[in-house]
Amino acid sequence: METAKIKCPNCGKFNRVAAAAEGTPRCGNCHKPLPWIVAAGDDDFTEVTAHSSVPVLVDLWATWCRPCLMVSPALEQLAAERAGRLKLVKVDVDAAPRTAERLVVRAVPTLLVLDRGEALARQAGAAPIPELRRWLDQALSDRADKGVTA
Repeated sequence: METAKIKCPNCGKFNRVAAAAEGTPRCGNCHKPLPWIVAAGDDDFTEVTAHSSVPVLVDLWATWCRPCLMVSPALEQLAAERAGRLKLVKVDVDAAPRTAERLVVRAVPTLLVLDRGEALARQAGAAPIPELRRWLDQALSDRADKGVTA
């Protein structure tokens, strides 16, 4: 399982962040929450997503997909805005075909919101950040309405 190198938006220091861990990542220097942005594949997808203490936004994408490349910065911005409250997991469908098949990915990008492995919301296709923010807020609101807490 890989670790990601994340730059703290508060102090600018780089931190190594585990793909799967207890709690949420914090900067080793200033101790502020870090955006939790990691990659997962066929071998570690379940461990990275199902055992997360916060909701997971899954980006199922492909290197050849122009809309995927366009939406990626917006997803990273959403993860930064929700540092400590959301985990962004990026899955290259060509490198993780079993995961793509299991999640019934028919188009890329496909976005999922998961909570402890359960799908709360799904969207195919890229969208501008205001629309993505509304979609994500609705999924998380529905989660809160069901009485689910992190």
